Amino acid sequence: MAGTAAAATRFPRVVLFDLDGTLLDSAPDMVATANRMFAARGLPPVDADMLRKHVSKGARAMVAAMFPDLDEAGRDALVPEFLRVYREELGRHSALFDDIAAMLQALEDDGARWGIITNKAEYLARDVLAGLGWQQRCAVLVGGDTYAEKKPHPLPLLEAARTLGVAPGQCVYVGDDERDVVAARAAGMASIAVTWGYRLDGDDPETWQADAMAAQPRELLDPAAWPAPLSP
Repeated sequence: MAGTAAAATRFPRVVLFDLDGTLLDSAPDMVATANRMFAARGLPPVDADMLRKHVSKGARAMVAAMFPDLDEAGRDALVPEFLRVYREELGRHSALFDDIAAMLQALEDDGARWGIITNKAEYLARDVLAGLGWQQRCAVLVGGDTYAEKKPHPLPLLEAARTLGVAPGQCVYVGDDERDVVAARAAGMASIAVTWGYRLDGDDPETWQADAMAAQPRELLDPAAWPAPLSP
């Protein structure tokens, strides 16, 4: 019985994470990017609190929040500039959320593997991993442009599981956006919705129907806080 109880409190064998707003507080890099673009146009600094809410939505959403008076074509024209400046600011201001490093170490100490599935372009995500020294620790990395679809489509999650040689139901996916939960459900993965990340006004994680929720990374140091994978 003791062995069974011990096994039941282990972490899932494979955990997949969103990046921005889940593992990494990347909003300061985004704010620095916006301020450089504003300064080049003679504009005052950006409202950092306003912009922070859009970080998980991607470059186009960030540009739309920065320049709400532009039409869609005008915003799209600024996305390449945003990405160029952002790459220069990448990792200069961002930091892991508190207790994320300890949580990842706990997973590794338990023999679990972990990976990242983000809608950030893969080349930018790889730059982030290099800056954090995670190239060898992260078992799989999938960016928003790695495959033909990105979250909330399940394809990136399914391909990550395939790369790791496991059934999707053996994985648990962790993210701070509703599309993370939607993608996990469609892929047949259990999910955790975390609430320390970036959300627009009106977003309610309670309605996302994740298998579990966490308000602070330290909660995930406890294996009992994790949902059971959907398949053994």
